[in-house]
Amino acid sequence: MNILNDIKLEIQSALKVIFTYECHLKNITLEETIKNYDGFYTFIIFPHTSNFKQKPEYIGKKLGEYLKVNSSIISDFNVVKGFLNLDLSNNYLISIFNHISDHKSWGYKSSSGKEVMVEFSSPNTNKPLHLGHMRNIFLGYSLSKILEANGYIVHKVQIINDRGIHICKSMVAWNLFGNNESPKSSGMKGDKFVGKFYVMFENEHKKQVKKLVSNGINEEEANASTDIMKMAKDVLLKWENKENQTVALWKKMNGWVYEGFQITYDLIDVNFDKNYYESETYLLGKTQIMKGLKSKIFYKEKDNSVWVDLREDGYDKKILLRSDGTSVYMTQDIGTAIKRFEDFPKIIKQIYTVGSEQDYHFKILFKILEKLNYNWAKECFHLSYGMIDLPSGKMKSREGSVVDADQLIGNMIQTAKKRTNELGKLDDFQNDNSEDLYNIIAIGALKYFLLKVDPKKRMLFDPEESIDFQGNTGPFIQYTYARILSLIKRGDSLNLDYKNIDLSKNFQLTNIQKKIINHVYLFSDTIKLSSDMYSPAVIAKYVYDLCKLYNNFYQEDKIFNGKKNVTTLFKIKLSYMVSKIIKSTLYLLNIKLPNRM
Repeated sequence: MNILNDIKLEIQSALKVIFTYECHLKNITLEETIKNYDGFYTFIIFPHTSNFKQKPEYIGKKLGEYLKVNSSIISDFNVVKGFLNLDLSNNYLISIFNHISDHKSWGYKSSSGKEVMVEFSSPNTNKPLHLGHMRNIFLGYSLSKILEANGYIVHKVQIINDRGIHICKSMVAWNLFGNNESPKSSGMKGDKFVGKFYVMFENEHKKQVKKLVSNGINEEEANASTDIMKMAKDVLLKWENKENQTVALWKKMNGWVYEGFQITYDLIDVNFDKNYYESETYLLGKTQIMKGLKSKIFYKEKDNSVWVDLREDGYDKKILLRSDGTSVYMTQDIGTAIKRFEDFPKIIKQIYTVGSEQDYHFKILFKILEKLNYNWAKECFHLSYGMIDLPSGKMKSREGSVVDADQLIGNMIQTAKKRTNELGKLDDFQNDNSEDLYNIIAIGALKYFLLKVDPKKRMLFDPEESIDFQGNTGPFIQYTYARILSLIKRGDSLNLDYKNIDLSKNFQLTNIQKKIINHVYLFSDTIKLSSDMYSPAVIAKYVYDLCKLYNNFYQEDKIFNGKKNVTTLFKIKLSYMVSKIIKSTLYLLNIKLPNRM
């Protein structure tokens, strides 16, 4: 069944009968009716007025009157200027309900066999994961699940930035200030331990820059010529030349970081199908650059650095290799892209989940890959997302003043504990289960809050606001689900056989019941829209609207009235249907659900 197509066919037929107008289905535009007006779907009349030489209101009235009498789908209508708002009939919605309730996985499409790759997380090994990483990870992981639900085979990958000047800075600082300390000896999580030394490097570098500037050297030159920065550049050169001692320290410190990352990934329930490492892909990138240099796609400057000139393409010149032969980020990104298409030759799209500050970088990357004659370059897509602001202002990174992910999650768990106890949500909960529940609520609140905003938009994150049992929050949706489970449990205890009812067409639905059935039906279209827009926010809005509808139904329509009749059975089955959709939506958002609250 397809509601939109069914309505379009009815409108097409009505236009032909009333106005002798042959209208193709693709030219019939339907939208969901605006909430302030009666109706389910709205036919937009304006594009057709020139064919009838009549006012839109007249056309709408004539169509509505005809459909009300002659259509088994449309029960009523109203006209607002050039918009025809249509109500769906009771019998039609009952048939929709019966169809959906028998469907085991409503909304999900079977596999198309088409493969896509989604890159997300992609941390540097010089610092721990922070709030910005959380938005990246939640977006990428959720999108992967949504694409799967839309029929794609998805490969979840990350590129770990395990080489370059950033990790060299941490290595230099550890050599200078570490005293052979380790995460184990210090009692610190591995990624935080290494990140501590990165901050130490930056602090020392600032001191040395300040001293050089006070001696009359300009700041730009000073930044490049401090003793500690020279040491970092030397370490980078030694690493690329595979100097044994340098490589050994690099492996040790990166190993500490990976152990730390994994703890966080486990906590937020995230995994990857394959990890890529820049240390393994940058050489492939260098090889490609030398090929491009030979074919005159790239060129050398006098200092032997290698560049690409993209000014004719509307961009700028971009460095690809430094004068000393060491790689830059673009070098390794070229190599990584090529390696992925070699590893997964069937993928039709490669999606990069990276912040909007890298928009220009990816435009350049894809253009370079095109110039290197890789046809699949046009199938590379940058899922750009906005930055996160806090009530206190913008996050910073270099000075170590970021919102640490682990610390944030810990604070959220404590807030969840406080809120649930204040509101009495755990009055019937066993102590041994409560800690798990706090985790589920806290991490769910964090994920939902970061996902409900369209990726392209910059967002303000307020931890206190995110853990609220009212409003557009994760806990509100989790609580709605738990409420339904409690209701279903009661139905099961009364031995009510609600799952096997098949409504007859003389069963009368209330308006709120009709709206819920229609909204559940839209889940399939919502998955497709979310997939096409690369936006989990579409799913978040859908489930929030569903929960609002259900809670209105729960408040105004008593589920159990002491009677074991078809009305009671229907209400329980409708509730059960809603619970399955909530569970499916939160699966797509990678949010866990409690069994009760």
